[in-house]
Amino acid sequence: MPSIIEYQTVLARMQELGLRCQYYNSGAFGFDPADTICFIGWIVQQDSTIRAAAVQQTRLIAPPFEPNLTQLAIRAWLDLLPGPLWIMPKSQWAYELDFGCKSWLPAALARAGIDATLLEGRTDSPAIEFSPAEADRAAALIESLLRNLFGSDFALAFPDHAIACTLHHHKQIWWVARDETIIRKIDFLRDVTARNGPNAETPSRREEREEERGN
Repeated sequence: MPSIIEYQTVLARMQELGLRCQYYNSGAFGFDPADTICFIGWIVQQDSTIRAAAVQQTRLIAPPFEPNLTQLAIRAWLDLLPGPLWIMPKSQWAYELDFGCKSWLPAALARAGIDATLLEGRTDSPAIEFSPAEADRAAALIESLLRNLFGSDFALAFPDHAIACTLHHHKQIWWVARDETIIRKIDFLRDVTARNGPNAETPSRREEREEERGN
């Protein structure tokens, strides 16, 4: 079952990866402004709120939007970012469960295997940790967030990788890293899926399969 990672553990690990907390006690982490970063955004329609300089780094995702975005996020995790996945609000759990997402988030957490009462009133942002074996539960929560977020954003974090990911309330997923290679792979993942369908084999999975055959 998914577990809850205490905020001080989350904070320490993100700092070790070179990500700093952008708001006190929040799940919003980003790189230092002095860092050279690369990014890519998956969006479902043109959005006038996106900075002009960032528009060329957006990629349109075909409908059905929430399932397709979710599937891409899960594939990026399992194929490119091995290890656990953390999900947390970019604000604090107290706000999201008492105000921002009160009408639907407790049920979404329950479906993912998390008792919302364990997070109620928390004025920080502990992470919900999913193992790769729990990818279906993580996918259910991600899709619910993409479908229902109205004014709040959530974060996906990968404690074994220096990358930041935002589930934006405009039904968008933004990836940011200092490593250009991983951003290119994430971008290519979307291209492969768009061309060949949701079950397309990615280069990393192909290499893994060939290694299995060799053994």
